[in-house]
Amino acid sequence: MALRLGDIAPDFTQESTAGPINFHEWAGDSWVILFSHPKDFTPVCTTELGEVSRLKPEFDKRNTKAIGLSVDPIEDHHKWVSDIEETQGYGLNFPLLADSDRKVSDLYDMVHPNANDTLTVRSVFIIDPNKKIRLTLTYPASTGRNFAEILRVLDSLQLTDGYKVATPVNWQQGNDCIIVPSVSNEEARTLFPEGWKELKPYLRLVKQPKSS
Repeated sequence: MALRLGDIAPDFTQESTAGPINFHEWAGDSWVILFSHPKDFTPVCTTELGEVSRLKPEFDKRNTKAIGLSVDPIEDHHKWVSDIEETQGYGLNFPLLADSDRKVSDLYDMVHPNANDTLTVRSVFIIDPNKKIRLTLTYPASTGRNFAEILRVLDSLQLTDGYKVATPVNWQQGNDCIIVPSVSNEEARTLFPEGWKELKPYLRLVKQPKSS
């Protein structure tokens, strides 16, 4: 059964480049980006893992841990690490699950038989500190992911969890937000004392709230 937004991310224990990982315990009170790639020693995956390693300081700022997965054995993972560092300039600095028995892949529906019945697709899950799935994305094997977009969604989720706003199309950090329709103008005057711009009664733009 496919996982949906708001579901609790299934727990598991699996081998990784950082040793055995019990997922919920490892995640702790952090946000998590769990992503799968089709195969070790492949070009697109090599660039992706280098990029996630490069972005570690950005994930750290957001209390977020990254964890990758493929169905290749742990020995291949360890051999591949030097290639990633050599070609991308960043050594692997997050765990890479070795899901050779497809335990995690099956739990998270990462193998799509109509695409390939043995390899995982490029799945992405953002999971919050309550272990709830907040985003799912599935890319084809031929298309590398845009991790800047994944960071953008993470920023939006963390912002909108704390304030009664939503983020509009193409939103970036610092841009105006939208007051959610469930907030009345009376409540909005308390929440947003600097005011807002009303384009329609249901479309009220407000400056991005700042965390205290």
